This record gives sequence, structure tokens and C-alpha cells, in this order.
Amino acid sequence: MTHDLVTTLRPLLTAEASAEAYASGADPGDLEQAVWLRLLERLEADRPPRDPHRWLRSAVRMEARRCRRTTRAERPYAAEPADAVEREPEELVLTAARHRALHDAVRRLPGRCPRLMQALLSPRDLTYREIAGELGISQGSLGPERSRCLGCLRRLLTPEVAAR
Repeated sequence: MTHDLVTTLRPLLTAEASAEAYASGADPGDLEQAVWLRLLERLEADRPPRDPHRWLRSAVRMEARRCRRTTRAERPYAAEPADAVEREPEELVLTAARHRALHDAVRRLPGRCPRLMQALLSPRDLTYREIAGELGISQGSLGPERSRCLGCLRRLLTPEVAAR
């Protein structure tokens, strides 16, 4: 009986969930899954719906309303918890040590790489055009140069990373 009910209701549920999902901002698959779960709970409790088609339409609308309410009530974090302002002293010391190791490795890079990497790591968040202007190179050569410098930096940092 359950298999027949699922087979019969699947096309209707897919259509109803697709229609309601757009208005509620939910994923149609999530709505379908929630309604199937409700149906299984009813069947396990020996309370099959009298009119399965009508019950299904109503269940999809209820799930869509629940989704809308949840979305309205949820508020995003201003910052990720990992970006929390207050950090443990040990964490601050380790972060400072990583930054020092990175900047020391950048200074040991060959050629124009130290200036390029400092510009890329700058807190001013420079654009490629600004970096190219500061370094006196063409913007088109910036990408390959950056790639070469990052390769050098990776080779310099590998022993330090492996040591930890």
C-alpha cells in the first residue's frame, strides 16, 4: 500500500513543491523531503490520510509557510564565529608567528617577487592595475609573475610547514 501511495503521489508532490518553493524561497527538494517525512510519520502511526491528494497539497503549503517563517526569523552573523574579535592569547601568538614567517619568506624571494607579494598582501587591497602601476610592469604580465612568485614562496615555506 505504501509503495502504491508513493508512486501515485510523487508527480503531484513534485509539482506542488516546485510551485510553492518559488514563493517561499525554499528548495523544492527540501519541501518534497519534508512532506515525505510527514507522510511516513502518519503511516507509521497508523493514521493514513483519508484524501491523500488533498492532504499532500495542504502539507506542502504548511511546509512552505514553515520555511518562510524560519527564513524571516533567522538573522545572519555579522561575522563568522571564527572571525570573532576576542581571541585567546595563544591563538594571537600563533597567528602573529605565521604572519612573521610569511613576511620573512616574502623578503627572501628573488627579483621583483618581494615587492609584488607585498603589494598583493597589502591591507589596502590594491587592484591589478594599481599593483602594475606601482611596480612599473604591464598588467598582463602580473598574473604569470604572481604565479612564479607564489611557486617560489611555496618552495621557501615547505620546510617550515613540514617542521610544524
